[in-house]
Amino acid sequence: MAWIFHSIFLYEAELAYSEISSNWEELTPSQKRHEAWVLGPTRLFNILTEVDTVPLLLSLVMMGTTILIGVQRWRIVLKIQGLPLSMARTAEISLVAHFFNSFFLGSTGGDLMKAYYAARETHHLKTEAVMTVVIDRLMGLFSMLLFACLMMLPNWSYILSNEGILFLCLFTFAMLLGCGSIIGLALWGHWFKSGHSVEKTCRKWIPKWDLLKRSLDACRVFGNDKHFFAKILTLSMLLNLACVFQITALVGGLQIEVDWKVFLVIVPMIICISALPITPNGLGVRENLYVLALAPAMVPGTKALALSLLAYAGSLFWSLFGGLVYMAFRERHHLTEVTQSE
Repeated sequence: MAWIFHSIFLYEAELAYSEISSNWEELTPSQKRHEAWVLGPTRLFNILTEVDTVPLLLSLVMMGTTILIGVQRWRIVLKIQGLPLSMARTAEISLVAHFFNSFFLGSTGGDLMKAYYAARETHHLKTEAVMTVVIDRLMGLFSMLLFACLMMLPNWSYILSNEGILFLCLFTFAMLLGCGSIIGLALWGHWFKSGHSVEKTCRKWIPKWDLLKRSLDACRVFGNDKHFFAKILTLSMLLNLACVFQITALVGGLQIEVDWKVFLVIVPMIICISALPITPNGLGVRENLYVLALAPAMVPGTKALALSLLAYAGSLFWSLFGGLVYMAFRERHHLTEVTQSE
C-alpha cells in the first residue's frame, strides 16, 4: 500500500508542478518525496470528501445486497446437504465471516470462521457442513470468473489497448479453467468412488484418505442434484451484477467518465484476483489493479485509488455489523448447535 500511495502521489505532485509551470526535474529525490507526500494526500482527501452522497449510499445498499444474495445461495447449498438453517442463523454466520474477511489474507479468509461455525451446527455432519462452505465459495468464484470472461467480448478493444489488462484477462481465464476443473472433479469425478482403481491407489498412498474421501462424497451430493448448478449459477450472476453496480454507483459519485460496460469486466476480474491470499482482504492488490485497469481510460491515479478505497470502506461498513454480531453472541448465543441425524 505504501508503494502504491507513493507512486500515485509522486505522479500527482508532478502534475501539480506542471500546472504552475515549475520544473519538476530540478528537484532532488528527497524534495520530490516531500512534495509528493504534501500534495498527494491533499488531492486524495479532496476527492474522497467530494463524492456525492446519494451514489455513496447506493453503493452501501448494493454491498449489503451482495451479502444478502450470498446468504441465500449458501442456504441452498446447506439444504441440499441436509442442513436446513434458518435465514437468521445463516445471515448471522455470514456476517461474522464477513467481519473476519476484513483482516484475514485475501477476501475469502473469513470462510475459515464460516466453516468453523457451520461445523458447530451439527453433531454428525461436520465434514459435510464444512464442505458446504467450500462448494459455495468455489461456485461463487467460478461464476464470477465466467462472468468476467463473458464480458471480455464486448470490451475487447479496451482490453487490447493495454498489455497489463490483457495479462489480467489471460490470468482470469486461466483461473476459470483451474476452478472449473476442480469443481468438475469434486462434483462429478467418478474416479474417487469406492472400489475404483484410482480410489484404491489414493487410499494406499494418501494419509487420512478416509476424511478426504468423505469430503469428496459430500461434494458428489451436489453433483447428483439436477438443479443445483443452475440455481447456484443464477444467484451468483445476480450477485456479480450487484458487485458491478456497487462500483458503478461510486463511479458516478466520483464523476469518473468511463463507459459503464468496461466495469462489467474490470470489477469481477479485480475481485477474483484480490481474493487470492496475498494481503489482508486483498488490500493493496485491489488498489493497484484499479489504477492499472483504469489507466487506458485516462482516469487519474488518485481517482482510481479513491474508487477502490471507497469500495473497501463499504465492505468495512458491513463488517462492523458482523463484528457486533460476533461480540454480542460469542458467549451468550454462541450459534447454538442443531442436532442433525445422518
